[in-house]
Amino acid sequence: MFTPVHRTYVFITVLCALLFTSILPHVVRAQEESLDVEVQSIQEKIDFLDSSEVVSFLNLYPTEGVPGGGDILGDFVVGPGKVDLTLSPGETKIVEMTVTNRTGERRRFNITTEDAEGSLDTNTSIVLLGDDRGPYSMKDYVSVSHKVFDLEHNQRARIPVTISLPLDAEPGGLYGSVLVNTIAIEAKQGDSGGAVPQSAIIARIGTLFFITIPGAAEKEGGLKDFTTITKKIFYQSSPITFGILYENNGVIHLAPYGELRIKNMFDEEVGYVQLDPWFVLPQSLRLREVSWDRDFLFGRYTATASINRSYDDVVDELSYSFWILPWKPLALTFIVLFIVFFSIKTFFKRFEFKRKT
Repeated sequence: MFTPVHRTYVFITVLCALLFTSILPHVVRAQEESLDVEVQSIQEKIDFLDSSEVVSFLNLYPTEGVPGGGDILGDFVVGPGKVDLTLSPGETKIVEMTVTNRTGERRRFNITTEDAEGSLDTNTSIVLLGDDRGPYSMKDYVSVSHKVFDLEHNQRARIPVTISLPLDAEPGGLYGSVLVNTIAIEAKQGDSGGAVPQSAIIARIGTLFFITIPGAAEKEGGLKDFTTITKKIFYQSSPITFGILYENNGVIHLAPYGELRIKNMFDEEVGYVQLDPWFVLPQSLRLREVSWDRDFLFGRYTATASINRSYDDVVDELSYSFWILPWKPLALTFIVLFIVFFSIKTFFKRFEFKRKT
């Protein structure tokens, strides 16, 4: 038998259960509605961000039209090709790059930064390292305000690139490239389902950055070898292509320059080529090819390369001798002379025979 106290507890328990059962659907419904509102709010924010990003991509950098550049060439142009700077620790400088769209349509451009280094392969003057960090890394010191932007056809964007060095930067060189590539953002007629070919990336183009931090940086380089490219001794005719191999063993890039002089077997100068400066990155080899051409060459020649190391006014010299023997014209001349001589000899033999008879 339940006492009055027990009956009271049972009554209260049943009443609570009834109340909980009656309000549970409303709570679940409210949570669902709240979740739907939250999802809708997030989707609206995403849609807003997408539309705002598309608009903002169009005018992130100052742009200008290119006079007389309305032709559709299917490419884009990045300039300048190389930037050579000297910055002290703690110094900041802004360099302007330009990107010109000649693809015939509005395109989306992407900016990336990669470190670079030299190479001991004479066929490769510079190597970009992708995501890897180089021994002379500039990644942490070079930045742009926007890495993605849109550009209409025949428009040129002016992009400020900021180079900022820390106060504790050590003397030496920093090397890398600011690269630009582009993808399509609008579907063309004939694309399947009107899909935008996002994978249609045109080859990257970049600006090389050579940053020198002054101080007690080691400079060590010199002329390593000088020959003709084919390393032959005998040639039939010009042009003759020479190879100037320069080696940089220091920690900063060098810009050697100089001249090439060619003399004949009588020690007379018959050729001269001025060599403008070219760059050689640290711990690398760089082969420069120089062509020399002249008509009516015959005999032995000696070419001498005089190369200034670009520091301490040190000049290296190496020479290479070769022969130019145009055997085809010589053979033709010999054949003609032989025929003429044989004809004359035959003629006089016949003339003497007729006179004796």
